[in-house]
Amino acid sequence: MPEKLRILAQVTPNLPLWHRHRWLTAGLGIGLSLSVIGAIAVSPDTELIPRATVVETLAVQQTLAEAGHQTFVQETQIRRGDTLASLARRLDISDEAALQALIASPLGQDALRQLRPGRTASAIVRADGGVERLTLPLGSTEQRVVLTGSDQAPRISLETPATTPLVEMRNGRIQSSLFAATDAAGVPDAIANRLVELFGTNIDFHTDLRQGDRFSVVFETLFENGRQVGSGRILAAEFENGGTIHQVFLFRHPDGREDYYTADGRSLKQGFLRSPLEFSRVSSGFSMRRHPIFKTWRQHQGVDFAAPTGTAVKATSDGTVDFVGVRNGYGNFVVLRHREGYATAYGHLNGFARGLRRGQKVDQGQVIGYVGQTGWATGPHLHYEFRVNDQPRDPMTVALPPARPLVGQELALYRKTVTSLLGQLALLNQGTVALAEE
Repeated sequence: MPEKLRILAQVTPNLPLWHRHRWLTAGLGIGLSLSVIGAIAVSPDTELIPRATVVETLAVQQTLAEAGHQTFVQETQIRRGDTLASLARRLDISDEAALQALIASPLGQDALRQLRPGRTASAIVRADGGVERLTLPLGSTEQRVVLTGSDQAPRISLETPATTPLVEMRNGRIQSSLFAATDAAGVPDAIANRLVELFGTNIDFHTDLRQGDRFSVVFETLFENGRQVGSGRILAAEFENGGTIHQVFLFRHPDGREDYYTADGRSLKQGFLRSPLEFSRVSSGFSMRRHPIFKTWRQHQGVDFAAPTGTAVKATSDGTVDFVGVRNGYGNFVVLRHREGYATAYGHLNGFARGLRRGQKVDQGQVIGYVGQTGWATGPHLHYEFRVNDQPRDPMTVALPPARPLVGQELALYRKTVTSLLGQLALLNQGTVALAEE
């Protein structure tokens, strides 16, 4: 039978149309006949599948109870003015015990003092608002303060995540604004802000920017376990403003320090920052004044910067910690020694940066302590001194020395480093020119 059907199937397409209809009708009739035979072969009183009533109680209450133990991953970008309370609201955290433990921890205090807009805070949160894990960035460093929740006391630790950098190259041309151009080129905001910082000493981005100005930048994107977690360092950058080309390159010194230099080896940093605080006002200058506690006229050998308690205090230049501790009316006090006989001093601190010790090397802009009211002080402020060969000078008017350029073997090593980066910038610039010609 199967063989006949196979042959019939092969022959049928060649039959006349009326023959095809006959075969189709016959086949349909055969199929219906077989169906009828199959149907009447079973007794109507015979049950093909036994039927039974099954009653089962579903564990709905147990499922709902277990839902409280489900966890959710939450992330939010830190905004200007954020506090732990505002971050907790956006992360759906209602674990008061964990939050209080973070506030009471010195590590937690360090992280909360240095919340930087644009950085990411993340948490693993239970449905009931409890915290399994809360991660806060530590200032602008790669380190993170991590709170791990538990039924007992939460644990707070400092972690340095294992990230993998991927080098990216981007370029663009200014049509309306710098940030519109960087957005169009796919440059992260953190890198765009860093470009402004690097070229800010030569270009006023409020008044000097011109339509047609261009930029090229080689930078790192950081990945953790295959997931992009942020931006790393700018390795090289070029900005053409009004026909003048400015270039900067990152150089790693043999001792591990990293700084930015121009193509000819001049440091991009100033020798000294004029102020050790980002946002403050001068409450008392370098002059004779009536002492606020002893009510006598004395020479004030520094400048007082009024600022809220806990404001980060930064080293105004690269140097070495000469003293850290308590000293008479200065309260908590730090003295830094710099090159060529320069020294700076920072008094009335609320506390010191974690791990700060005598003999430690610090970089310009590194946090060394926090504004306070220790010693002879009537309110929170920073007392800042600038000394030349141990003689006090007015920090606001003294001629600040320039940063030291690269020389000798360091300059030769730098030139080798720059060669490959110059090639990458040249490749990017070719793309920019081609785009402009189109």
